[in-house]
Amino acid sequence: MTTYTAINLIARPGAGPIGPELFEVVQVAMPTVGKGQFLVKQNHMSLDPAMFGWMSADTESYIPPVALGDVMRSSGIGEVVASQHADFQVGDRVMGMMGWKEYHLSDGAGLNKVAAPLPDEAVLSVFALPGLTATKGLYSIGKPKSGETLVVSGAAGSVGSIVGQLAKADGLSVIGVVGSDEKADWIVNELGFDGAINYKTDNLAEKLAELTPNGVDVYFENTGGPIQHHVFERMNAHGRIVVCGLIADYPKQHPDLAPNWIPIIKKRLTIQGFTMPDHFGEIPALLEKLTPYVMQGKIKHRAHVLEGLKSAITGLNLFFTGKNKGKLIVKL
Repeated sequence: MTTYTAINLIARPGAGPIGPELFEVVQVAMPTVGKGQFLVKQNHMSLDPAMFGWMSADTESYIPPVALGDVMRSSGIGEVVASQHADFQVGDRVMGMMGWKEYHLSDGAGLNKVAAPLPDEAVLSVFALPGLTATKGLYSIGKPKSGETLVVSGAAGSVGSIVGQLAKADGLSVIGVVGSDEKADWIVNELGFDGAINYKTDNLAEKLAELTPNGVDVYFENTGGPIQHHVFERMNAHGRIVVCGLIADYPKQHPDLAPNWIPIIKKRLTIQGFTMPDHFGEIPALLEKLTPYVMQGKIKHRAHVLEGLKSAITGLNLFFTGKNKGKLIVKL
């Protein structure tokens, strides 16, 4: 019997690092492709901070948690290797939610063909969840205007790096918050950011004041942590805060306290949290918005590639340590 490898979630994470005890590596029988179905060999799989929420027992979240015993949820890209579906042919490249497994049987729901002549890593880095998230959050909530100042945390990450480049292309002054001098150098000298703050070594208040002499109009929040309070104090009247992620708080039993709310009233701030699953119906429009920036060479990316399906288990911890350099991708 021919089988493939999959990884199931079997326990909920607590405080601290993600370990192998949360997962079970299993061998699954290769499915038979029925009428209206097709089989995908997944080649690359995306790791995203949202996975920590999907693994938790939080039933009030924006998407139900992964049930214990089910394949761990993730998006990926692969090739159709067998098909009895009229719209998907052998050899087609497809992208969508497939999970931590080598093969995926589908009826087409949730999968889209990939037409762009780009490597898998580039597609997952720019046109998958990171690029869609950056585009939706920046333009629908951030509402950037040329001449304004934008600060983005997690600026060297998959979402933050795209947010900053889009804003820079639209004529904003862009400041990125990162966790190393190497990442600071990358976003300034490679991506074109106007400045960088190393939250581990810089005096946050002084550096932020130096780099944002005209205050902050848009804050794209990906991480949480102390920088949040300092940016909050420098927000201009009618500023917009896009709350996309709080990776610094995910492993904590007691998250950090939020900033004082008085400035929200005094400065008439708009603060909105959002997640992409609410907007999957907008994907064609978001891609239409993003694609010209990419094709004009205004969006650069880099991928941090892990080898082998099992590398996903401990690879998730790179989000906490900040040792990932670019979009985290697993090559199967």
